[in-house]
Amino acid sequence: MYFDQSEYDIRLEWGLSGVEALAPISDVVVIVDVLSFTTCVDIVVDRGSFVLPYLGKLEDLAAFAAAKEAIFAHPSRRHKIGFSLAPTSLITIPEGIRFVLPSLNGSILSLSTGEAITLAGCLRNAQAAAAKANQLGKRISVIAAGERWQGGLLRPAIEDLLGAGAIVMHLKGKLSPEAETAVAAFKNAQPKLLNMLNCCGSGKELIGRGFAEDIQLAAQLNVSSAAPVLVDGMYSAC
Repeated sequence: MYFDQSEYDIRLEWGLSGVEALAPISDVVVIVDVLSFTTCVDIVVDRGSFVLPYLGKLEDLAAFAAAKEAIFAHPSRRHKIGFSLAPTSLITIPEGIRFVLPSLNGSILSLSTGEAITLAGCLRNAQAAAAKANQLGKRISVIAAGERWQGGLLRPAIEDLLGAGAIVMHLKGKLSPEAETAVAAFKNAQPKLLNMLNCCGSGKELIGRGFAEDIQLAAQLNVSSAAPVLVDGMYSAC
């Protein structure tokens, strides 16, 4: 009652608890996981292919992909051959394939939205995702995925707040205070967007692991016209 932002058209919350609170009273839910689930989804769909979020055990990944007549991402960014969870590994993905993405956080959120129409949004497709959301419904909830502390608790992540703000600023309707705050954060960061992503906790972690190029790719703003929609467990450019 107090936390569902139901008196507003445009809402913003964090993680799975946010999905559970807002999805039942939303026409559209936009999942935002900038580093890297929804950035990966955007790249694949923008290239004319399809993404199946995966929730199963890693040892069952190959069998799941085979049953769906799909290929799959290696669940480690460090995998140097083929496709992985690193967005840079996907920029040459072929057109017209089904692609299984075993990214647990983004997959859980995507597949927990119930009857609400579900979109994948990021910085790369912020304006396109917002335009599609505006077409599909009035009550729109944007979910910043966040990350996890070592103990499993949600860690709000700056990159997802900024991605959410970049989307919300193009949505039509009355904004909740939470949504307004995301827009303000994005507008403040926009002139120095790449630097903000490089210097935040998630960015420093990726740079330390050797994935600075993934941040550069994820920080590109409105370079994609894709607005991936989840239908029957698969993201596509419906």
